[in-house]
Amino acid sequence: MDSFTGIRFKKETAKRFQEFSRTHFKSHTEAMSTMLEFFFYNEISPKEKLGPTGRTIEASIKKRINAVIAIMRDMEKTQTKPTVAMIESLFQTEEPKKKPLILEKKTMEEKSKVRFQEKKNHNNEL
Repeated sequence: MDSFTGIRFKKETAKRFQEFSRTHFKSHTEAMSTMLEFFFYNEISPKEKLGPTGRTIEASIKKRINAVIAIMRDMEKTQTKPTVAMIESLFQTEEPKKKPLILEKKTMEEKSKVRFQEKKNHNNEL
């Protein structure tokens, strides 16, 4: 059986550790052992700050994403849409007006029509 050693802590610190240990570990020994392994493995001191927390990182990323979205919307309004409209206007061609084609049949029909006729009344003289 393992032997135990008593360590003296202030009551407030001991209560906080016991609550933490009960919620995350099976025993106080396992909690302390895991915490020590964490600090030794990562070669950090408990007094060091690890930098920004997950929430602050998330907030800064959201700000940057919103800034990028704003830049893209501005580019779309000022550059992309006008350029696309100009290019489309260049490629749009108006349909040519439909002019009647000159065909031989029509000219033949026009020629077949008599433009001048002789008077039927023979009494009129020129």
